[in-house]
Amino acid sequence: MADPALQQATIAIHGGEGRRKLGRPVATPITTATSFFTHPDAVGFSASDLKADAPHFYSRWSNPTLELLEKRLAMLEGGEAALSFASGMAAITALFLGRLQSGDHMILSDVCYAGVAEFARHMLPRQGIAITAVDTSDPQAVAAAMRSGTRLVHIETPANPILKLTDIVAIAEIAHAGGAELSVDSTIATPIGTTPLALGADYVCHSLTKYLCGHGDALGGAIIGSADTLARLRREQLIHMGGALSPFSAYLILRGIETLRPRMALHQANARRIEEFLSGHRKVRKVLWPGSSRHPQHALAQRQMHNFSGLVSFSVKAGGAEIARQLAERLRVVSYAVSLGSTKSLCFYIPTDDILKSSFRLQGAAETEYRAWAGEGVFRLSVGLEDAGDLITDLEQGLA
Repeated sequence: MADPALQQATIAIHGGEGRRKLGRPVATPITTATSFFTHPDAVGFSASDLKADAPHFYSRWSNPTLELLEKRLAMLEGGEAALSFASGMAAITALFLGRLQSGDHMILSDVCYAGVAEFARHMLPRQGIAITAVDTSDPQAVAAAMRSGTRLVHIETPANPILKLTDIVAIAEIAHAGGAELSVDSTIATPIGTTPLALGADYVCHSLTKYLCGHGDALGGAIIGSADTLARLRREQLIHMGGALSPFSAYLILRGIETLRPRMALHQANARRIEEFLSGHRKVRKVLWPGSSRHPQHALAQRQMHNFSGLVSFSVKAGGAEIARQLAERLRVVSYAVSLGSTKSLCFYIPTDDILKSSFRLQGAAETEYRAWAGEGVFRLSVGLEDAGDLITDLEQGLA
């Protein structure tokens, strides 16, 4: 649990360090050892015997550098504990497989990170787990999808790539009333923008690769929630499935977290400038950013988010694929590249027909709704920390 005397900006730099001792390094130490001195009375050879107070034994099980990262993440999110993984996908798949079993039912946001959507739709049914994908921005749709066997509701807010929002408080109430748990992918919002556990969620998931690392140089993922549940996930999913985070990646992510708060303030400020510019551009059809009054769910964003992040999505009136090629060739400050959350601005085009066929498989009213938001395709623009004027100049010449 977070120390109530410390604010997020301080936790991001000092959280989890404990009492200071003479001779302790000021910078985060990186422990790359795979095994640690132990004693037969302290820990057993099987992960099934792992106790909460067990010392570090083997780095796939736990590691001092990862432990510091997990404590800091738990404090930032106001959770009891955190568990780190080698990627955001490793974290979410571990949560799904750890909390669901054959015969169970899960409700999933019909628009979410493509890898999560594909795993849930393609892989979980092979394990006997039923999936219902609904527009979770509509609480009534979630309530209608609940069954007696519903064990987990998973939402992403803001949702990748169209930045649609889901009301965490409302969905938590529906899930809990039906005996289910709620997990929230809060990667885009970050703990600076939203703290889902405080709004009723049971788990928060992050791709640490994105804003929490912030420099585009390390993969990682995490789940934050109750200590008992995460201890079980450590024993069963992390240790046995092997998706352990590298200590050096944990170090890079910890270093990135130290500047999370000022970075997110600048990401947000730059995104505001970019949204205003794109909204007035003659070629642009629609711009989506939760911090703008033009976003259809801006009122919910104001209630639920303390920072609106730096991800801006926009669609053009015509010729999206050609404009994507044009931007890839012309941009000089913005990089035409996948991912998000880096200090450097990144732009990538996601054609609507492609993602509807491969990842979301939306039909009927759901397809119509997605097309209303995305048009023929979405340009996902992760606004970085460069000078906003330089970014606007670059986009202007790129779109000309």
